[in-house]
Amino acid sequence: MRALVTGGAGFIGSNLVDALLAQGAEVDIVDTLVTGRRSNLEAGALERGARLHEIDITDAPALNALVADAAPEVIFHLAAQIDVRKSIDDPALDASVNVVGTINVLEAARRAGVRRVVNTSTGGAIYGDAQRIPSPEDETPLPMAAYGQSKFCAERYLGWYGRLYDQSNVTLRLGNVYGPRQDPLGEAGVIAIFCGKVKSGEAPTIYGDGSQTRDYVYVGDVVRAQLAAGQSDITGEVNVGTGRESSVLDIVAVMKELVPEAARTFDPRFEDARLGEIDRSCLDVTRARDALGFEAQTSLRDGLRATLEATL
Repeated sequence: MRALVTGGAGFIGSNLVDALLAQGAEVDIVDTLVTGRRSNLEAGALERGARLHEIDITDAPALNALVADAAPEVIFHLAAQIDVRKSIDDPALDASVNVVGTINVLEAARRAGVRRVVNTSTGGAIYGDAQRIPSPEDETPLPMAAYGQSKFCAERYLGWYGRLYDQSNVTLRLGNVYGPRQDPLGEAGVIAIFCGKVKSGEAPTIYGDGSQTRDYVYVGDVVRAQLAAGQSDITGEVNVGTGRESSVLDIVAVMKELVPEAARTFDPRFEDARLGEIDRSCLDVTRARDALGFEAQTSLRDGLRATLEATL
């Protein structure tokens, strides 16, 4: 199989690239290396033949030329503006990457006759303060951050390309992904940030009272879902998570158990909750199980152990 991965030098993307190469796929990677890291690929992907192209998905001519030349069977689209705070401060920039960039990917795929586009989206940020928890795919979207709004808008363009051009597109709405290679600096997930605090011997900061919940899903499980989606012909949106809620305080407790020597310095500091963040988020994963044959296999404890081992 020939595959192209946008955002392939990032946290999730680089793990997906490794899995594709392990299956014998030929892989082209599109990444600006602004948030993605070459070091994620130098762990073995480039040596095994993956090709890195420093192209921005907002550059439609360059993207069209690359996709035409690479002729992938499947495009895994992960490149995005992922900083929630930045999306609120500059929603136009957020939309230019997440909406217009996704349109560029879809158009390049159409022109080149790509068989399948697997789009990566977000579960919690799209559903917002959901009425139903765990939230199924038909839950009314109520994004609180521009990031969630732009990702939802991008999903609608996948549906439009499917209707108009009979393009085979699917969107995976991910829970809160964590695991090795997630950057603990900048706009990272809470688990990556907390792992960085364990490493530095600092106390973590919790915004709010720590009772807020998320559906934390391990990156290895997400990669399996991506691969299954690439081989499937289902369309529309599919939640990818565990179907279980875990609070921020749950994360702290498990980390203290896993690294007892750090427990003394790991008592959190509490600050005011941040604008645009939701209290509860959990995904109904029924469709992933029934239509993709996918179920998350990694427990929070095992996933945290693997993440800490890769960090420390």
